[in-house]
Amino acid sequence: MTSPAEILGLPAPAWRDEEVGMLYDMAHRFLSEEIAPRYDEFEKNEMVDRSCWERAGAAGLLCASMPEEYGGSGGSFAHESAIIEAIAHVGVDGFGIGLHNAIVAPYILHYGSQEQKRNWLPRMASGELIGAIAMTEPGAGSDLQGIRTRAQKDGNHYRINGSKTFITNGQHANLIIVVAKTDPEKGAKGTSLLVVETDVAQGFERGRNLDKIGLKANDTSELFFNDVRVPASALLGSEEGQGFVQLMQQLPQERLTIGTTGIGMAERALALTIEYARERKAFGKAIIDFQNTQFKLAEMKTEATIGRVFYNDCVARHLNGGLDPTTASMAKYWLSDMQGKVVDECLQLFGGYGYMNEYPIARMFRDARVQRIYGGTNEIMKLLVARSL
Repeated sequence: MTSPAEILGLPAPAWRDEEVGMLYDMAHRFLSEEIAPRYDEFEKNEMVDRSCWERAGAAGLLCASMPEEYGGSGGSFAHESAIIEAIAHVGVDGFGIGLHNAIVAPYILHYGSQEQKRNWLPRMASGELIGAIAMTEPGAGSDLQGIRTRAQKDGNHYRINGSKTFITNGQHANLIIVVAKTDPEKGAKGTSLLVVETDVAQGFERGRNLDKIGLKANDTSELFFNDVRVPASALLGSEEGQGFVQLMQQLPQERLTIGTTGIGMAERALALTIEYARERKAFGKAIIDFQNTQFKLAEMKTEATIGRVFYNDCVARHLNGGLDPTTASMAKYWLSDMQGKVVDECLQLFGGYGYMNEYPIARMFRDARVQRIYGGTNEIMKLLVARSL
């Protein structure tokens, strides 16, 4: 079978240099040997074993883009892209290290004090700390200005009260960035980010591990903060009220990360479906010899190629500091839409077997659906793009 990384036959972009390629190979090998053989077990248990996080840390797959002085590998988003693509190509999409690496850790790097970075990032790189970011609430999803969780100053501490839901890595996470209102009267300007180390936080409770359609191996939870006291030093940034700006600055990378999964899964779906179409016989010949199959695969390869070229350009722009929020929104919605379309069409070519959970395309069909929802729904992405017109 042609590998997912080679299925489109495109030349590697400049940012995918030898070092990034070696990291991809290493990540692919680690995930294939350490995670994939137990993935059915992880799906059944609805979480990846914590020991896998520690082994990923020992292998250098955690915090690859964090500076070496803070325990990372000193790489860039190109390295994070290689790891996330490997996750998609191996088919272990529920292993939540992409969020830990490319979404949670950068908040601490960009807005944390030296003390915060030295305290938290090395332990994130080792897997001792597993990261999550608690934005969504039962009554506030894409509209982050609507959050109600409150962080009230109390001497040299904050008291956090509120609840969060749909939190990725929620059962394992012991370092959680909480989006809270420090001054409800100021709206978005009264929003702050505070870091909660749950191992030492009294009043913190985890709710149930939520029963999702897909991404079963990823623990996704409700979180409750009942008068949780954290030191004033848990605030990210030099002063209160910077949270909304911090979120807006980091959302382009989060949305590009969703695009990474989108293109990676589409490539894997194509590779598996082409292999199946060559082997599956109908009416005396391989189904790839039917014109309808050829046309469908041609359409999907074309759209995936367009997606890959767009994605590679977005990464290059991001590495140069030029990925604007509008383009990131385009990448998030278009690549996740394309992913869903390709996976659906591929499942159709598998016929009845595609509907069976023992076939990887069925799992991809379930796992792909949330991509159009989290990180801001695709409808919100289109609204953001429309504002640039």
